[in-house]
Amino acid sequence: MDWPVIEQKLESLRRSLRRVEEKRPKDADALAKDIDAQDILSLNLTRAVQIYVDIGAHLISGTELPPPDTMGQTFDVLYNAGMISADLAVRMKKAVGFRNLAVHNYNAINWAIVYSIAQSSLQDFGEFAKSVAKLQDKTRENK
Repeated sequence: MDWPVIEQKLESLRRSLRRVEEKRPKDADALAKDIDAQDILSLNLTRAVQIYVDIGAHLISGTELPPPDTMGQTFDVLYNAGMISADLAVRMKKAVGFRNLAVHNYNAINWAIVYSIAQSSLQDFGEFAKSVAKLQDKTRENK
């Protein structure tokens, strides 16, 4: 496992989440009216989702597990391997759904949902990062 690569990705994840926290307007109505905040939040949230998919794929590639066919399946594989909880896998798959909407159908984004994600779902990213840190600790212990 190339832990320095994963650590770089985790730092990028932290940077994206900080941008969301710093630029998140006071409420969903304010976000709906602020195109700069919309761009900053949607870009950094989609970037964060992509980063944790990349980390998941990297973790899987270091095993004998079959590679996932979709971004969302990455989290099913991680759950089945005991790397993340079932609940976190479900939440992360939902985040992939948001990312797909934001990337492929930007005009259809519901800014109230984006605000909700930016307000209350950032801890999911942190929970994933903690799961990765635990895996890294186990790897170091087994050496």
